[in-house]
Amino acid sequence: MTAQDALASGIAEVEQIVARARTAQQAFEARGSQALYDKAALAAGWAIMEPARNRTLAKLAVDSTGLGNVPDKIIKNHRKTLGLLRDIADVQTQGIISDDPVTGITEIMRPIGVIGAVVPSTNPAATPANNIINALKGGNAIVVAPSPKGVASCELLLSYIHAEFAKLGLDPDLVQMIPAPGSKAKTQALMEAADRVICTGSQNNVHRAQSCGTPAVAVGAGNVPVIVDETADLSGAAAKITASKTFDNATSCSSENSVVVVDAVYDRFIAALAKEGGALIPEADADGIIARLWPDGHLNRDVIAQDADKMLAALDMGGKVPAGTKFLAVETKGIGPDHPLSGEKLSRILAVFRAKDFADAKAIAARILDHQGGGHSIGIHTAKDERAVELGREMPACRVIVNQAHTFATGGAFTNGMPFSLSMGCGSWGGNSIDTNLHWRHFVQTTKIVRETAPREPALDDIFASYWAEAGQ
Repeated sequence: MTAQDALASGIAEVEQIVARARTAQQAFEARGSQALYDKAALAAGWAIMEPARNRTLAKLAVDSTGLGNVPDKIIKNHRKTLGLLRDIADVQTQGIISDDPVTGITEIMRPIGVIGAVVPSTNPAATPANNIINALKGGNAIVVAPSPKGVASCELLLSYIHAEFAKLGLDPDLVQMIPAPGSKAKTQALMEAADRVICTGSQNNVHRAQSCGTPAVAVGAGNVPVIVDETADLSGAAAKITASKTFDNATSCSSENSVVVVDAVYDRFIAALAKEGGALIPEADADGIIARLWPDGHLNRDVIAQDADKMLAALDMGGKVPAGTKFLAVETKGIGPDHPLSGEKLSRILAVFRAKDFADAKAIAARILDHQGGGHSIGIHTAKDERAVELGREMPACRVIVNQAHTFATGGAFTNGMPFSLSMGCGSWGGNSIDTNLHWRHFVQTTKIVRETAPREPALDDIFASYWAEAGQ
């Protein structure tokens, strides 16, 4: 078979998968009831949350991708799914959701059809599961396009989901994936054939999703800066940043990549970080870290999302930092393309910036977001809530996370009001159509019955009176 024949065969295979998904979705919708959609979503949730399967998926994810660690993947698979199921438990996604006699409008919730979901290798089970649950809750079918390293995890997850479906008499074609070997051509074919694309992953995939011709919901890149001001609980902030930075070896797009510390508390905060396992690398020694972290201009795969001991060995830091070091805090001043520490590092490395005061900290954080990660989020540890509001008014970010471990808070937590999600919209700053966490509402659409009402046409004076009084006619 020639390469051209193989390409045509792969595209034909994707088209057949989507056709089966469409048939299954139409039957699912025809049988449609809220109880049926809820049952299907719960089946997918239990498929990943059942403890033995969760553990197996977590181990396979680490073994096949080389990213993260098993205990944290187990926690992520469990808590992200549990939180999502809590969020959607009482949500109505089928039938008449409003009937307003004043406007004469009746609104009916409808499925979108076939969802094409492009998912990353950083969360090869949790992200597909999140998309699948949301899709089923809305009465859709879904086809997942995993990254090459995520294929094995996706296959196993789908086998667990199909086993749950078999108990309920649900069609396995409601949840499918592009089989190995994956390719850009197959993913492109899926995006063009689906009714909506959901894309989490590389910016190349995001660009392709947003230009494929199918309505797409894509999310932006992370590169989170966090400000620590002079009023912060320094030990609490250090503990939260450490827990967040090291969770699943910094695979999350919400992991802190930079901390901006005001001068008044800089030394005390660095000491607090050291107590938590953060070893300070002075700016004078940063070049050695940079050279090993980006040996050929690309992130070193022996460092990305690795356990602390493996990361330290790859950076030639073994024995050069205190025993028990969990991550490196590297001092730096530079921001921009020529200063890679100011960007996303996907590793247990935290860039440390020293600011003169809060105003300077804001300016530094804004420059970081303008360089990379615009729209995603920013964090602050402070006793002054007005400063968080100030960041919300001024920063190019869709989320301001206040006095929390950023990784755990941004994508929804049981201690805040954000929707549980693994995909964060970044608004216009990140080139996205959404500025919220991806959630169930992005997997449904509505039809509106519009009836005639009594006329409500205002006189010109009703509209322009105050304007005319100021500016004249």
